[in-house]
Amino acid sequence: MPQKNRTVRGVLGGLVGLVGLSAVAGLLVAASVTPVLTMTGLAGSQALTLFDQLPENLNPGTPMEQSTIYATDPDGKPVELASFYEQNRIPVTYEQVSPTLYDAILSSEDKSFYSHGGVNLGATVKALIDNVRGTSSRGASTISQQYVKNVLIQECEQDVDRNSETYTDDLRKCFDDATNASGNEGIERKLQEMRYAIQVEKDFSKNDILLGYLNIANFGGTVYGIEAASKYYFSTSAANLTVAQAATLAGIVQNPNTYRIDMPQGTTTNQDGEALNTAESGYSLTKDRRHYVLGRMLADGKITQAQYDEADASEITPTLKQPTQGCAAAGLNAYFCQYVRSIVLDDEAFGKTPQERADLLRRGGLKIYTSLDYRIQNPAAQTMSEIVPANYDNDYFGAAGVSIEVGTGRILSITQNTRFDETTTDDLGKTSLVFAGDQKHGNSGGFQVGSVYKLFTLIDWLEKGHSVNEVLNGRVQTNLKIPVCESPQSTNTKEIGNFGGGGGRTGSVMDFTRQSLNSGYFAMASKLDICDINKVADRMGVTLASGKKVTEENVPYDVLGPKNISPIAMANAYATVASGGKYCTPRAIDRVVGPDGKDRELPAASCTDGVLAPEVAATAAYALKGVMDSGGTGQNANPFDGTPLIGKTGTHDRWSTMMIESSTKVTTAVWAGRWKGQSDIYQKRTPAGYRLNEMRYPLAKAAQAAANEVYEGGDFPRPDDKLIRRVVVDIPNVVGMTMEEAESTLKSNGFGVSVGAAVDSDKPTNIVVAQDPSGQTAGGSTITISPSNGQGTTVPANLVGMSPAQASAALQSAGFTSFDFDNSCTPPTAVVSSTDPAPGTATSKSTAVTVTCK
Repeated sequence: MPQKNRTVRGVLGGLVGLVGLSAVAGLLVAASVTPVLTMTGLAGSQALTLFDQLPENLNPGTPMEQSTIYATDPDGKPVELASFYEQNRIPVTYEQVSPTLYDAILSSEDKSFYSHGGVNLGATVKALIDNVRGTSSRGASTISQQYVKNVLIQECEQDVDRNSETYTDDLRKCFDDATNASGNEGIERKLQEMRYAIQVEKDFSKNDILLGYLNIANFGGTVYGIEAASKYYFSTSAANLTVAQAATLAGIVQNPNTYRIDMPQGTTTNQDGEALNTAESGYSLTKDRRHYVLGRMLADGKITQAQYDEADASEITPTLKQPTQGCAAAGLNAYFCQYVRSIVLDDEAFGKTPQERADLLRRGGLKIYTSLDYRIQNPAAQTMSEIVPANYDNDYFGAAGVSIEVGTGRILSITQNTRFDETTTDDLGKTSLVFAGDQKHGNSGGFQVGSVYKLFTLIDWLEKGHSVNEVLNGRVQTNLKIPVCESPQSTNTKEIGNFGGGGGRTGSVMDFTRQSLNSGYFAMASKLDICDINKVADRMGVTLASGKKVTEENVPYDVLGPKNISPIAMANAYATVASGGKYCTPRAIDRVVGPDGKDRELPAASCTDGVLAPEVAATAAYALKGVMDSGGTGQNANPFDGTPLIGKTGTHDRWSTMMIESSTKVTTAVWAGRWKGQSDIYQKRTPAGYRLNEMRYPLAKAAQAAANEVYEGGDFPRPDDKLIRRVVVDIPNVVGMTMEEAESTLKSNGFGVSVGAAVDSDKPTNIVVAQDPSGQTAGGSTITISPSNGQGTTVPANLVGMSPAQASAALQSAGFTSFDFDNSCTPPTAVVSSTDPAPGTATSKSTAVTVTCK
């Protein structure tokens, strides 16, 4: 705008500045030197040193660019999942822009572009004379100067604090300061612009500069660059612009926030407050500017009269295509996208500070290629959408699935039943939380994983040399001693019980695993130590979802998985078993390419052999295979396609369930339950007939079936002979003990006890007079103990040779109530020759004894 109320000193200073500018401009154009000048009137006695150094970012190939996350389709081609940007920009090559657009820009903005050296001295000096006189504020900048101006604007915008309350105003100030053409500041800016433009012309080709300008220029709002503008305003590419479209965009770039055509209610107002450049007016201001551009193109011979007439007569009819950014654009893949985004925003491979990482994602032009495999993701996501409603009962019911490549840690799939939405909403079917992740990657608090945590008890059992065929007393007990960091703690396993009820049973570790018997695993833990079990989980990469170690708190019930852990962490632990003991950190990014086309450093990832001994991993897999076979708790998740599988089910109380299964190539974990609250999920069914607690099975089955088809898992290694041996132990001899003493002795040695029928004995009725078995048996076996019935006696051993009277007295003394002397005992001289039962035979007092004489 013309300046008002200018002082005499201001006018003189401006004239001196103009003289200085003329001299400087001549030197710049003639020799491209970088003098240090003192220009009285420009800034008092200030030394003008703005030419000393050129910014390093004046490279036409490095504008602020959006970053894009990609997956790879089955044909190996990258497929865009989502983009992130502060400026909606899609850089293009020179050949990807219509020649008509180049003609429109050059004819209207800088027709001498290919002949000047970066500065149009005559036009610049004339513009500055008008500026000093206050008769005009036009800039007369060349394309090279406009490119420099846009780079400086962008550089300023990059330094603006996007969290500031004045963010929008600060961005506007960047534009205003860089385009200010009035007063001393305008002269100073023009000098800087000229010097930089000349240097850019020395360093780069004309085509590079022109393309750089078109890639960086603002076309209104957050739309930057000719390709993004073409897509946004006309739903086409820069290569396919018509004459009218090219002239419109060439007009918009001259004053983007006034000439933009995406604001039907107008972009500015007149002095009376009336809206201008409205859709109702046909975007009149933009149309006038287009008319000017078309006229310049016609005058320069770039279009014919017929082309001019047709384009000039046409209406401006934008076909807006709203750009989308963020993971919401990824649809069913949104939660995988969000997991990747969280890695970029967290890992120092992308910057030392959170702000640096956020800026890089929104401005750095990264191409992020992920490990997502559509061959697994698509069928898994489709089944998720069919089986699990996004908000079935308005009570925070959720489900998530993840598949991980065994031996690499690459995350192949992440699915979730909710709809991705980063806004705060009361709709329980929407959330931005990644249920499969943790607080660091996905902002999720994890879930109580239940019996899938039994894996670590199984591993510790094997590492301590125990066999999976060892038999234990797996009945619920009210006072089981379970060591916790070497301090035995009394545990009432009856309080927990078993899934579906029941008092448990004596059985082998193989049986306990196949049926997920809680009381059986408590029996195993009584021979181990909870702290050692949690250390196994820690060694296998499992942490709490909060990031804390699972070893920070140790209680007996840890055996059953009450800790909040992410499904990804649990899946990766099972992948460690499936790999034969090699642990690989989970990773979702395969490659990152910068805007310069060079590969960038990836987030740290590693694989470590020997986290589990091969024989331990193989034997654990042998036990876990029973879970997936017919009769195992995981059989409903087995596709039975011929691929050998291991797995484990998990349930925590009545609100959280898991299913993990794995081939030798891919591990799948599914969680389903309440992602907030603890409402029962066992009493409800979906319209499709599934109980909420059963949904884990078809979800895991679909994902694993897809993985089996693609990755073709093989046989697991055979188990270690020592770790599957049959184990026998000595049985305490309890005959002669009271029944209470005998039961206590046997149970304290891990045996089950049953009471058999009373046995004839002359011992008191509470004395054990028989046990079965005795000697040795499998550990944990049930021993039958039999008490005395108090009715036992023995046929006197010395009856032979006695007279019938003596024998009768002896039998009566032994307690017999029925005995019979045959006729051979009638003669007075008869003596006993035999008895039935024979003398010395133990028998009941009620037994009839027959006596024979001679």
